Amino acid sequence: MEDTILDILTDITGTDEVRNNPDINLFDEGLLDSLATVQLLVEIDGQLGVQVPVSETVREEWDTPNKIIQQVKAMM
Repeated sequence: MEDTILDILTDITGTDEVRNNPDINLFDEGLLDSLATVQLLVEIDGQLGVQVPVSETVREEWDTPNKIIQQVKAMM
C-alpha cells in the first residue's frame, strides 16, 4: 500500500523526491495543489479502493507523503 501511494505521488508530482524525502511538504514545495489533491484521491480510490471525501482532507494532515500514507491506513 505504501509503495502504491508513493507511485501515485511520483506520477502526480513528476518527481522521485516523494520517495527520497517522504517528509517533504508537497504544498510548500509546489508539488501538490488543490487539483492534484483531487487527482490523488481519485487514484487512491481507483488503485486501493479507499474512498476519501475531499471534505475530509485537511491540508495539514495531507501535506507529506508519510502523512498521506498514515491517513489512508487509518481509513482502510
